[in-house]
Amino acid sequence: MTHHSRRQFLGIVGASAVAGTGFAQSANAQETPIVEMGNNYFDPIGLRVDPGTTVQFELAAGAHSATAYADRIPEGASAFDSGTISDGSFEYTFETPGTYDYYCIPHKSIGMVGRIVVGSPSGPAEEGPIPDGEVPSSETIVDQGTVAYGSSSDRSGNTGGGMMGRGGSGMMSGRNGGVGGLPAVGGVLGMLGVLGGGLYWLGNQNSPRSATDDSARKTLQNRYARGEIDEEEYRRRRERLDATDEDFSN
Repeated sequence: MTHHSRRQFLGIVGASAVAGTGFAQSANAQETPIVEMGNNYFDPIGLRVDPGTTVQFELAAGAHSATAYADRIPEGASAFDSGTISDGSFEYTFETPGTYDYYCIPHKSIGMVGRIVVGSPSGPAEEGPIPDGEVPSSETIVDQGTVAYGSSSDRSGNTGGGMMGRGGSGMMSGRNGGVGGLPAVGGVLGMLGVLGGGLYWLGNQNSPRSATDDSARKTLQNRYARGEIDEEEYRRRRERLDATDEDFSN
């Protein structure tokens, strides 16, 4: 490890100590849930919020949209549509209770879809399967608060309840149906997560990558450091990004 890298690592260790002592406070302080729009996925793919919550759809890589199915939202709700964006983010405030299914305009045909439950499940989205891709069942979303993309061990095709999440470990504020109060062990796990992410980051500083992959890695690292995804999910996504790098270099 070079002197520069050693200093960087010591900085990460110091930051992890702070994260360990103030982890629960950070969890409760986050007021705006974030849905990441990455390479053909929304993450979390399932999210439960209270009425009046503003959700931010944040671009991590590529060009995407967050577009509601007009016929799969609660009666009286407006169909949100960010349009296709290649930079920045889109915000929408969910006022009407019920179930909202949405998709990405450029990637709808390959199943880039998501579901948000506002308050309690209800509305047309509960009456039949989503027409593209897979989403978690509303019951799972309400039970877990958030369901991470790729956490399914039960994928059964185009069904409204075909995708069951493992842990739904996203970081939500108490008012949004997330973790609320976090026990002391959560702080320890959060600190270990920051340390593990820092070691992985330092070990890959010299690998070739594109500007888009840099952005995706940065977003992934930030979400892992905040505890929004677990270590298994973090490693899976890093391996996918690394495999993309290898494909471009060959």
